[in-house]
Amino acid sequence: MATVTLRFLSKPTFLLALLMMMAVAVNQSDAQLSTNFYANSCPNALSTIRTSIRTAISRERRMAASLLRLHFHDCFVHGCDASILLDQSPTITSEKTAPPNDKSARGYQLIDAAKARLETICPGVVSCADVLAVAAKEASAYVGGPSWNVKLGRRDSTSAFPDETLTDLPFFKADLQTLIDNFGAKGLSPRDMVALSGAHTLGQAQCFTFRDRIYSNGTDNIIDRGFASTRRRRCPAVGGDDALAAMDLVTPNSFDNNYFRNLVQRKGLLETDQVLFSGGSTDSIVMEYSRSPSRFSADFAAAMIKMGDIQPLTGSAGQIRRICGAVNN
Repeated sequence: MATVTLRFLSKPTFLLALLMMMAVAVNQSDAQLSTNFYANSCPNALSTIRTSIRTAISRERRMAASLLRLHFHDCFVHGCDASILLDQSPTITSEKTAPPNDKSARGYQLIDAAKARLETICPGVVSCADVLAVAAKEASAYVGGPSWNVKLGRRDSTSAFPDETLTDLPFFKADLQTLIDNFGAKGLSPRDMVALSGAHTLGQAQCFTFRDRIYSNGTDNIIDRGFASTRRRRCPAVGGDDALAAMDLVTPNSFDNNYFRNLVQRKGLLETDQVLFSGGSTDSIVMEYSRSPSRFSADFAAAMIKMGDIQPLTGSAGQIRRICGAVNN
């Protein structure tokens, strides 16, 4: 906050200085996102993003999972500011090559393409952070998941935060309390955490992220034996670290509640999946979602809205990047 010296000021000057301080505080901390932020400045923004994203997913349905994950990885690292989209440069150490994202995060080119279309109709208006938030919603809706009204008005970071990817993104071997603490630090409840984890009903995981689980039958790693045997066919005990396997074998490209049904049957692929149903405090939520697709969908949409509120840049903070992979000159 800007510093204003108040000592020895006349009453009118004192009041003016006080108002200046209040204005700065409001500008920096109380700026609000709005679902109609672009209603006047770029009225076709949402339809433009929708067309671009849905066309891309129609060509490769797996991209729906990738876009949801990209938004998650953006918001959990220094807030929803599109820092994950910045490319490596002399002044930027990119998050793209940080361990949690390297050879894993996908969909950058889809965001770039949607942004390029926006720049032709309303240049310098729609942020990359907002494009990513809307893309995640469109991805969910296109593959049968819920839709929601995306709050808009975020601005783009001028920095990347690769070190924070290691501390703020959930580790695939984390225990339940660590996950609860991790999500709690972002203002998300255990119910939000379980609902958001349901995005793992889509997409694929690399062998190294679940190898220990499928080759271990310890009490901390409860797993259905038949499921483990099936998964070993695509993930050898040694080598093949990058081999991909569907998170949900039944409906890998459709958004549904099979993820939670799998957990109840001890068929969660990642340790951080199965730990949600392993005799702990989130068992009841998993059971509820396994029985009620509508409750899961409603809670997922609500949790996505909350996640989109994590530390956005608003007002005069950050910038509206012209190209999502680079800060403006």
